[in-house]
Amino acid sequence: MQNLKNQSKLEFIILMASLMSLVALSIDALLPALVDIGKSINITNSKDNQLLVTMIFLGLGFGQLIAGPISDSIGRKPVIYIGFILFVFASFICVSATNIETMILGRILQGIGLSAPRTISIAMVRDTFSGNYMAKIMSFIVVIFILVPVIAPSIGKILLDLYGWKSIFHSQLIFGILVMIWLWKRQPETLKESHKSPLSFKLFINGFKEFMKHKQAVIFTIVSGLITGSFMVYLSASQQIFQEQYNLVDEFPFIFAGLAISVGLATFLNGTLVMRFGMFKLVMFFSVVFIAISISYIFLFFGKSNPPVQVLVGFFSLQFFAIGFLFGNLRALAMQPIGHIAGVGAALNGFISTIMAVPIASVIGNWVDKTSIPLFFGFTICGVITLLLLRYVKKHVTV
Repeated sequence: MQNLKNQSKLEFIILMASLMSLVALSIDALLPALVDIGKSINITNSKDNQLLVTMIFLGLGFGQLIAGPISDSIGRKPVIYIGFILFVFASFICVSATNIETMILGRILQGIGLSAPRTISIAMVRDTFSGNYMAKIMSFIVVIFILVPVIAPSIGKILLDLYGWKSIFHSQLIFGILVMIWLWKRQPETLKESHKSPLSFKLFINGFKEFMKHKQAVIFTIVSGLITGSFMVYLSASQQIFQEQYNLVDEFPFIFAGLAISVGLATFLNGTLVMRFGMFKLVMFFSVVFIAISISYIFLFFGKSNPPVQVLVGFFSLQFFAIGFLFGNLRALAMQPIGHIAGVGAALNGFISTIMAVPIASVIGNWVDKTSIPLFFGFTICGVITLLLLRYVKKHVTV
């Protein structure tokens, strides 16, 4: 484990969370404005608003394939700076968009740019920590990271009401610039000179071959894709469910914030429990919980109209509480055996899980119309496949 020298562990955790939060801010702050943006760029089908969420994930997935391997060669920090510059350029494309095609291009490019801070922050954690302690640090990072989804929709709604939807993109740029300055001034480079690899396409090919040798890394990456896809369905469809199905336009940011707190609470508890029970046991247990909650909702409300919003929010809260125990642990379990290729490993982990998640979210999201039942069917299918894969990989787990 490297020493953090003049930087405290707390500062490291907050900074890594801030880097990840650039992604969350670019998604969650925009949710209250999807209808207004849709009207501004002449979207006629409200379901197409979901593309403004899912397409940024598409960019995130592909961008990680570039950012991760390059960071193994030239270092973590330079790649983050390059990614942020692309994000700035893409943001200006978004605010000047007059049609859905231009907006989608901007969102994809935003995702590619943000893939750098998202991927490299995970690689920097793996450079610095390992094992269950790495999972503990990741949990605390995610706890702080979760604060952004809690407050972002409310900030987005305030900016939308006062200055219009374009101001949301401007606020993201201001936050990003502050984080980049903090990274430049306070964060040491975590990639040791001895671990740097010559920059070449062979670097990625060799890293991919090495990644595929580790069954634990591959399986937990696939499982991450299933869980991420489940959560992405909610992210992309939540505006339609609460604002259109329940007509809760003004209340939506507060409902979203409350559900984000549920994830944050679970992640905070995970930081303590993972040292006692270990990552894998927690993942197994809460995968079962995840499935049980989904099946219960389907059993109670299949073929019926939407239940009272309090009931739906209650089920979502339980569902996301379970997800809170899965996110950080699955990523840490995937990264554990590939610390020697942390950059490429984080890139492949992020790419595979994200590229899996986008079609999962798109397919299930298209079924969301008058009720939220399709979400829970999707949760169930993803949960069952997850449990089967966990049982299969159990004997290969090294932690």
